[in-house]
Amino acid sequence: MIHPSYVDLMKVVNKGVEEGEEPVISSRYSVVMATAKRARQIIAGDEPMVKVKDKQKPLSVAVEEMNQDTLRILTDEEKEKLDSADAVEEVESTEEN
Repeated sequence: MIHPSYVDLMKVVNKGVEEGEEPVISSRYSVVMATAKRARQIIAGDEPMVKVKDKQKPLSVAVEEMNQDTLRILTDEEKEKLDSADAVEEVESTEEN
């Protein structure tokens, strides 16, 4: 059995969700997509957010980041807010130059 399990990872990600609220992730697919995306970021040069063991694979690092709750999965609404804030910041920076 793989540790941590999908169920364990989903519990970590959804731990702050109140009863009756929609969970951040509700399927194994979401866990796979999030960790795969983070693994690609690590391969591209992003620094791991956890201590890496010798020759640990990027996907294992991403799973460990999720298990230690250092990897944050954004809802579509949160991503839109973040993207719009970045766009405003970029426009302001351009106007200053």
